[in-house]
Order: sequence, then structure tokens, then C-alpha cells
Amino acid sequence: MAKYKVAWLPGDGVGNDVMDCARRVLDHLEFDAEYLHGDIGWEFWKTEGDALPQRTVEMMKETDCALFGAITSKPKEEADRELLPELRNKGFVYFSPIVRMRQLFNLHTNLRPCKAYPGNPLNLKDNIDIVIFRENTEGMYGGVEFHPLPAEVFEVLARNHPKMKKFEAAGLENIALSTRIMTRQGCRNIVTKAFEYAEKFGKKTVTVVDKPNVLRETGGLMVRTAREVAAQFPGIELWETNIDAQCMWLVKNPEKYEILVAENMFGDILSDLAAQLVGGLGFACSANLGDDYGVFEPTHGSAPKYEGLYKVNPTAMLLTTRMMLEWLGEGEMASKLEKAVASVIAEKRVRTYDMGGSNTSLELTDAVIAKLN
Repeated sequence: MAKYKVAWLPGDGVGNDVMDCARRVLDHLEFDAEYLHGDIGWEFWKTEGDALPQRTVEMMKETDCALFGAITSKPKEEADRELLPELRNKGFVYFSPIVRMRQLFNLHTNLRPCKAYPGNPLNLKDNIDIVIFRENTEGMYGGVEFHPLPAEVFEVLARNHPKMKKFEAAGLENIALSTRIMTRQGCRNIVTKAFEYAEKFGKKTVTVVDKPNVLRETGGLMVRTAREVAAQFPGIELWETNIDAQCMWLVKNPEKYEILVAENMFGDILSDLAAQLVGGLGFACSANLGDDYGVFEPTHGSAPKYEGLYKVNPTAMLLTTRMMLEWLGEGEMASKLEKAVASVIAEKRVRTYDMGGSNTSLELTDAVIAKLN
């Protein structure tokens, strides 16, 4: 019997390609796991009206964690058009599988390391080492949206906030509303995780990023809660910045920042910006962590035009695999894998197209495996 059960979720597009790379590395490391394949992706949306079928959710409940590749995602109208004719107008609504997994398994913490490995020609600077903590289940991505705006929702909002009334003239059928719902518990949890990480790894600062001067209630709640948490960690300094200024400062002085913490949407924005500072999404790994379950994913998209070509950079997937190993307690394997990836990057011999080379995903993976020997 295997030591671990891992939900294996390739998704679609290049998700299958990079997951093949991850499996090669895991097999070489002799990682003791049973891999349970899960149906997930755009094809299941088109043919079943559900990109994350319930059978996959039930399977995941029997595993220790999940490794996820990539998935195609399209706007509402386009998603509706791609449904099989017999499924249209049946009430099916496309919802991002990864967002749904985060909510179903209460994966409240999104952890995204952005590290500049020496030798990467795409680094903005070579001394960047930022870890982003993104609240994963609330905020602007909580999924509470309306279009058109129901009359009863408008009436409640108008009764309780005078600024709502000015929108009435537009007509409720012309109003779309997305909510930014944040709880004190959610804010406290993500900030606490950031400070605990800083304490564990000897970091000196944690920067909370929001926009409390405009988003006074939600942003204010985040900043006030961060100050309360920071008081429990006197050896770590709390910095407070606005999201727009932080984006500018990340480009100007990225080496100044160690840990950033933010709500869902702002954390998403910061993560992609920080990833580009260290090479782009081909290097961007992430973990969605709950109290007792984790889903690990590279943050790049599915890039359907490259599917099956083994062209894309698998480094993000390999570093994501490292995060999974570390979370499972396989610290030695995780360290070994990161050192191998760093060594291949530093040697500058094997590079995929985004790094200015011509090697395939599999060739780069094989170079990493050779360093594991």
C-alpha cells in the first residue's frame, strides 16, 4: 500500500504536458504514492455542463492532496455557446474549477513563492525572493454576483446606502454587481499564516497590501486586523501599502520585499506581477492550502495551441511539485528537487523557448532528473 494518495488532475491544454514532466520527476525520486486520475477540464464543461464533476470531488476526498495541471477558462457567453446543444438553456453556469475547489475544501491560503534563480535570463534582478500570501476563499472572488440586478437586492442596498440610488436610472437589467465580502476571521487567518511563515524562516517584514483609503470598510478591516496580528509578533515589522503603489514599488525595488499578504483579487494581481519579475508564469508555482488538504498548481494557463507539443516551460510545474513534497513532509525530496532545478537554470545550457532556447519540456525535465542522480 502506497504511503500517499494523490489526486491527479491534468486538466486540459498543456496541463497534460507539464503533468507528464512532474510524473517523471516523482517516479525518479521514488515518491511512494498512488495517483488517482480525476476528470476535470473544458471538455467536461462542454459535454456535461460541469468542468469539475462531482465524481472527481468525491475522489479527491479520499486523497491526501491534489496536483493540478491547467484548465481552459472562457467568459460566460463563450462558455454557453460551447455547451452541447442539448445542454444549452438548461441552467448550467460555468464556474472556475480551481475557485470551486478552493471553496469546497476551504483552501483558505494561497501561497506563491516568487524567487529569482541565478542564471535565468528573464529575471528583472537576481536578488528577488518574495512570498505572497493570498486569501483564497473571500474577497472579490467569493462568487456573489448578479446580472441583471434583482429588484429585491437593489431595494435592500438602496435602503441601507444612499450612493446606491444613483444607479437606479440605468435600469436594473443594465446593472452588474460583484461583491467584495471579507470577514475578520478570513483576514486574521491569512495574515497570521504570513507572520508564522516569516517567523519560521527568519523574515523581518510582512507587507499587507490593500486600498483602505478608498475601500474603507473591506480594506479597513484587513489593515486593522493585520495590526492586531502583528502585535503578537514583535520581532517582525508590519508594512502597509496600497495596491497601486505596491505594484509600482515591486517593479522599482522588488528586493526590499519579503512577504506580501492580500485579499483574493489583489493577491492574484500581485502574484502575476511578482512572477514576471522572476521569469514569468513559466516559473510561477503555487499551493492552495487548507487545514488538512492542499491543491498544488502552476499558475500559468492551459495554452491550448501548445497542447501536446511539450513546448512550454515545465519549471513552474516542477517547483509546484516541490511545494507538494514539502507540504507532505518529504523535505529531503523537496530540497533535492529545488536544487536540481536551480542547477539546470544556472548552467544556462537547457532552455525552453521562453528563456531564449529551443529545448522541449521533456528535455528540460530530463536535465533536472540528471541532477537528481
